Amino acid sequence: MNFDRLKEKLEILADAAKYDVSCSSSGGSRKNNGGLGDSSASGICHTYTEDGRCVSLLKVLLTNHCIYDCAYCVSRSSNDIKRAAFTVEEVVDLTINFYRRNYIEGLFLSSGIFKNADTTMERLVRVAKKLRLEENFNGYIHLKSIPGASDILMQEAALYADRLSINIEIPTESGLKLLAPEKNREDMLNPMKYIQSGITQYKEEKKIFRKVPKFAPAGQSTQMIVGATNENDLQIIKVADHFYKNYSLKRVYYSGYVPVLEDNRLPALTTAVPMLRENRLYQSDWLMRFYGFKADEILDPNMPFLDLEVDPKLSWALRHLDQFPINLQSADYQMILRIPGIGVKTAKKIVSARRFQVLTIDHLKKLGAAVNRAKYFIDFNAGNVFLRHLTDLNLKKLLIGGSNSKFQDQFSQQLTLF
Repeated sequence: MNFDRLKEKLEILADAAKYDVSCSSSGGSRKNNGGLGDSSASGICHTYTEDGRCVSLLKVLLTNHCIYDCAYCVSRSSNDIKRAAFTVEEVVDLTINFYRRNYIEGLFLSSGIFKNADTTMERLVRVAKKLRLEENFNGYIHLKSIPGASDILMQEAALYADRLSINIEIPTESGLKLLAPEKNREDMLNPMKYIQSGITQYKEEKKIFRKVPKFAPAGQSTQMIVGATNENDLQIIKVADHFYKNYSLKRVYYSGYVPVLEDNRLPALTTAVPMLRENRLYQSDWLMRFYGFKADEILDPNMPFLDLEVDPKLSWALRHLDQFPINLQSADYQMILRIPGIGVKTAKKIVSARRFQVLTIDHLKKLGAAVNRAKYFIDFNAGNVFLRHLTDLNLKKLLIGGSNSKFQDQFSQQLTLF
């Protein structure tokens, strides 16, 4: 084995993989039957499980050769970059050796499309299959589904991988046609539909048969590029909402466009990466997934872009002041969730605690609420002096001023989620 060449390949293909942010490890429950790894547990990325544990994954492309010439992609066929490709055996050996050295706990494998979709997908499946059957590897495996891949290959991929994901890339079909005219949105949707159908069938069979082969146990996800085309935030979150409702996706990821290529269809190379916009989209996504908000509640045609000054939950509250103040002793759980500064865990604690005592602002602090925001929207039985600001025209400025952090200048991109 030529280790220098292998190291060079790893550097090239790990660097090319950094633009894919949908590198998650949650929901896996593959048992370790005397083998290597446990999915519940340079080229290495860090992600988090549902219970908050940090997991390290080997994140690489199988190859950065690609037959497509997508304007936004650094691996586009017309881009003059170093090209490389791993063999199936090389990816397997890297994964096992990195795991044995305790560098990683799993594999995130994507690829440029070479020759055609089925050829590429077949190689990805062979990596997962070899790890599972020959190396007895039970760690987490996340494979990228290749647009246009056959149902047979998607079936195999779902049997050996924990999670599958396929990037829809640009939020709207018109944007995709502009920047990637060779690609077809239906080719992206068909594998997602097949996996969704398979997951549903697996759940039904599991009710009848005790031993049913796992089928993509950690589900599937997708990713959208934000800022490469002129879609507004309302369009983007409606697309995400559509995928959650109709494809049962675990996650939709948002990736602020990084200008790396000169093209008159794209923003200029000097354009800043829309990090704050990306962050606001993730916050909106959280509201839809865990807080019961609908897409058209977060934004509407009269306000198609998210407010960059405040988070979307606070923005909604400021536009619906007629629904406040909310009495913690009598309001239902869903309304308590809509109070700025109160998260899911705190809302549950409030509902539980109010059965035993009348809650005050001091109780709220102890329950974990961000009182600097919540205090303007809550009616305590004993009264609340901060409610006089609820009709203040400067309430937004007051809230922004009260949320200043000593870390704001150093870490301006690290924003509070609620």
